[in-house]
Amino acid sequence: MGAIAVLVAAVAGFSFGAVWYMSLAKPWMEAAGVPVGADGRPANGGSKTPFIIAGIAMILVAGMMRHMFAMAGIDGAVKGLVAGLGVGLFFITPWVAMNYAYAMRPARLTLIDGGYSVLGAGVIGLVLGLF
Repeated sequence: MGAIAVLVAAVAGFSFGAVWYMSLAKPWMEAAGVPVGADGRPANGGSKTPFIIAGIAMILVAGMMRHMFAMAGIDGAVKGLVAGLGVGLFFITPWVAMNYAYAMRPARLTLIDGGYSVLGAGVIGLVLGLF
């Protein structure tokens, strides 16, 4: 049951990311400095590698969050959601912000990616709390 919960939570986090980044594609590409073609799509698009890495990352994050939740006795949808939001807000986003600050990346990129970190981890936590 644990492996299924992790996989379902990972798919939920990945799916939320697809909606998030499709909604914010243009501002994200501008902030990230992604070159675009005349059609508005990334000029060097087409690689499946980022999606594969994202899928693996979601499984790893969901797996570790499940482990942390079990160790901390976090159960239920509300507790899972709140704990997931906390993971995103206090673990993932500060790390992203630190890396982007050193790389001299725009604050807008930090807000977009940090927002996904918070809400995506919240979705994962919610799903894990339901299992």
